[in-house]
Amino acid sequence: MTKLRNSTILITGGASGIGLLLGQQGLLRGARRLIIWDINPQTLQQVTQQLTAQGHEVHAFVVDVASPDAVEATAQQVISTIGVPDVLFNNAGIVVGKLFAEHSYAEIQRTLDINVLGVMTVARAFLPAMLQRGSGHIVNIASAAGLIPNPRMSVYAASKWAVLGWSESLRLELEALRQDLHVTTVTPSYIDTGMFAGVKAPLLTPILKPEAITEAILAAVEKNKAILRRPALVHLLPLLRGVLPARLFDTIVGRGFRVYTSMDKFAGRPATTAVPAQPEEDTTNT
Repeated sequence: MTKLRNSTILITGGASGIGLLLGQQGLLRGARRLIIWDINPQTLQQVTQQLTAQGHEVHAFVVDVASPDAVEATAQQVISTIGVPDVLFNNAGIVVGKLFAEHSYAEIQRTLDINVLGVMTVARAFLPAMLQRGSGHIVNIASAAGLIPNPRMSVYAASKWAVLGWSESLRLELEALRQDLHVTTVTPSYIDTGMFAGVKAPLLTPILKPEAITEAILAAVEKNKAILRRPALVHLLPLLRGVLPARLFDTIVGRGFRVYTSMDKFAGRPATTAVPAQPEEDTTNT
């Protein structure tokens, strides 16, 4: 089982939202040091000062995970000066939240660069050192959006479908090595952090509380769980999509459970509080 006590944790998008909560709770569970990657220097500095004042060892790096060169250079700096992380949380991500025809090419590119290539690039930067050491745990914050289509979520859903397939494939590759190497894929529905402000929760799928999903993620890591799905109804999505014809699935799940209209009034994070260009992955969608 993965031990958070005395571990070194690295979190991308770790200066706010779920990323920040994961760092705070990881430290409270006994992590020795926390490494935060974030694109927002002001928020990063504030969080680092607060946690350091509480007596924790925190290392902060301004990194855009959409830049492979920046990721690789910073990863090598971390490895050489701090050490190889024991647990890596791939948490950074963005959402646009509009009809596909309304997306600009830049929005499509940026979403895929951060949500897909960024996740893979960060994992690739640290994986050789983890393999050499023979231990490590990679946690990929995907989404229930990787299990179901949803209007106004096409590019975001595509990115999370990609992360889900890649993360599970990586898990199988590492398990075949029979070392202390693990991958946990997290597929939550909407989380009440503000990133998806304005959404309406689907029927029987409550909006998740940040503290509760954070605790569930850390518990899943400590138990080396392969996949964490929240809330409970998310467990049924693969089964229902497998047994129901597409149109019937649309009628029962998409429209009956009001999944397909959940983004109709999406507003997103207010401009005054939004993290520029790359907010943390602090909530996901069914």
